Amino acid sequence: MFDNAEGMVFRPPSEANSFILRATIGCSHNRCSFCSMYRDVQFRARPIAEIETIIRNTARRYPDLRRVFLADGNALVLSTEKLLEIISLLKLHFPRLSRVTCYGGPLDILRKSPEDLIQLKQSGLQMIYLGIESGDDEVLQLAQKGVDSEQMIAAGQKVLAAGMKLSAMLILGLGGRALSRQHAINSARVASAINPTMLSALTLMLHRGTPLRAEADAGRFQPLSPFEFVIELKELVTHLNMQSPCIFRSNHVSNMLPLAGTLPADKESLLAQAEEAIHLLRNQTRPTYNDDGPF
Repeated sequence: MFDNAEGMVFRPPSEANSFILRATIGCSHNRCSFCSMYRDVQFRARPIAEIETIIRNTARRYPDLRRVFLADGNALVLSTEKLLEIISLLKLHFPRLSRVTCYGGPLDILRKSPEDLIQLKQSGLQMIYLGIESGDDEVLQLAQKGVDSEQMIAAGQKVLAAGMKLSAMLILGLGGRALSRQHAINSARVASAINPTMLSALTLMLHRGTPLRAEADAGRFQPLSPFEFVIELKELVTHLNMQSPCIFRSNHVSNMLPLAGTLPADKESLLAQAEEAIHLLRNQTRPTYNDDGPF
């Protein structure tokens, strides 16, 4: 469920049953080399009056709504005061509201003070989705994330320190063939340093119109084969060292090998599943990517 407005609407898979409230349209960063989601959308922050009208109209149809995801790409770019006002309106019009979440870009998290994040948590913002993408500085620069690995660690730790849950994402294959191993090892290092509540490993999709797709088309970026994706996934899991329970998933529709477990308890089981998949794929022919991705 989402409010009808300009552009495509995107949300994490776990927000399938949430009301998608577009507090902003598009993404204020909108420079990631692999991302096509908001490339043709002019970013704007919606005025409170516009947001309140959407909330009122939705409440008339769904008064018992319990879950809200604040879209688009990084709602945390809004001032803390405006976010608090939006959450207050949601609580006013949806008395059974139990969960508010949003995407948070690393730069926007870093701009918030610890007190800002604590205020947001106390008001009802319970979880932030952070696209780590990679923990390797060379790959982060290639991806144009706008931060280095130490800043990414600081952003993730800052969310958790405020008492919020953190759902973090990594992108398998983002370093291509040349940087695959260092991408996996350093991504594990950064994810382990953060120790998010949930960690998802997605698979790189080379969408048309993105700078990374153009690099691949020109032969300057070599995408991984399915076999190499599984090798990279195993390398990632091998180097993950969580100190407290972290739900781990690589079961997105894009993934070659679906894994699911809790780290560190299920690490050996996950590695065994990866090794079995590697054994099955070892002698298969390596395909090239198609228009939608590397398969």
